[in-house]
Amino acid sequence: MQREPCDLLIEAGHVVPVVPHGAVLEDHAVAVRDGRILAVLPVAQARARFAAAETVARPDGALIPGLVNAHTHNPMTLLRGVADDLPLMQWLQDHIWPIEGALIGPEFVADGVTLAIAEMLRGGTTCCNENYFFPDVQAAVYKRHGFRARVALPIIDFPTAWARSADEYFDRACEVHDQWRDDPLVATCFGPHAPYTVSDANFERIRMLADQLDVPVHCHVHETAHEVEESQRTLGQRPLARLDRLGLVNDRLIAVHMTQLTEAEIALCAERGVSVVHCPESNLKLASGFCPAAALRRAGVNLAIGTDGAASNNDLDMFGELRTAALLAKAVAGDASALDAASVLHAATLGGARALGFEDLVGSIEPGKQADLVLVEFGELETQPLHHVISQLVYATGRHQVRDVWIAGRRRLRDRALVDMDVAAIVANARQWRDRVLAARTGE
Repeated sequence: MQREPCDLLIEAGHVVPVVPHGAVLEDHAVAVRDGRILAVLPVAQARARFAAAETVARPDGALIPGLVNAHTHNPMTLLRGVADDLPLMQWLQDHIWPIEGALIGPEFVADGVTLAIAEMLRGGTTCCNENYFFPDVQAAVYKRHGFRARVALPIIDFPTAWARSADEYFDRACEVHDQWRDDPLVATCFGPHAPYTVSDANFERIRMLADQLDVPVHCHVHETAHEVEESQRTLGQRPLARLDRLGLVNDRLIAVHMTQLTEAEIALCAERGVSVVHCPESNLKLASGFCPAAALRRAGVNLAIGTDGAASNNDLDMFGELRTAALLAKAVAGDASALDAASVLHAATLGGARALGFEDLVGSIEPGKQADLVLVEFGELETQPLHHVISQLVYATGRHQVRDVWIAGRRRLRDRALVDMDVAAIVANARQWRDRVLAARTGE
């Protein structure tokens, strides 16, 4: 019998498809053609059925869907470590915003995103939800490196290097959206910074345009107790209630951080289909509070995971975020069974894809979906003995174990080496930005 052609056959000791929940398929293979998953089946059957142009065999490997970093500010990789150990508003107002005011521009954004893409690929992340200025530059860089992204169109109530007025923010947002609306890898959303930096009028424009353009709204919400207290003092409403009054609490809302939530607010998010992005390490570092991740998931809220920017984390390591999210949820809930390993992995893959509106494309290993895939090496002594694959991924896997990465079937990492990215040049460029940041901080 003539075998069916495919572009790629990945054979792994363990395939973790995410759907069905908690499933692990032993000695399975994934066939890929034209950038999509063609079939998931036992290795012996795959070899009999397919004639592959390329076969990758990893008997000690676990094949997982590419991780989805559901909230990040990737140009800020160039600000990694510049203002550590400070509370959020002091960190922003006294350090980050002044540096950005001096340096932000297309070059800063392009170089920061390039560094971030390299770091994310080496850590098994294949898709991100980006929120920063110069989205036109970001989108072009993601596209150039074959990286999947949803890029936020920034809206904020003060002038920046990107736009000087509300009308200019919206005009430029619509231009960027029109440019990328049909791209297979890069999409857009609205990115109002936060309730305390965006007016009612601008939120209403965002709601109207998000409905018209059919895009999500990506916003920091209830990040700190101070934010909530100030909103109650000045507006007489908690921020989420204000967003609800303005018609934004719905299935388009990607609400980031959400560390200050009542039971009624959790129920509202579940009822309206809001996605919540949990950024545990950034929240811990800035002492912003604890997202009630287990309670959100138990209520039926779609939960995703993000690293936040490298200036407040200080890395883009989603495997580290998985472990922290799982452990923190147990401490917050007072329950060792809260947010089990399979649920955390779901949040970092299909949960993130669903938040971004990409659930039909990525987030699980299923026929018809894009082949955004990651092979994790389990052959080293730190992973032995291997009793439970998903627990191992969440509690004992480091990003250095990521061996191979594909996005839409295109190889992006091969045996830990980046494909079509010059590591030495990226490192050298980051170092010259260190000098420019230092000069901006000292006023030279």
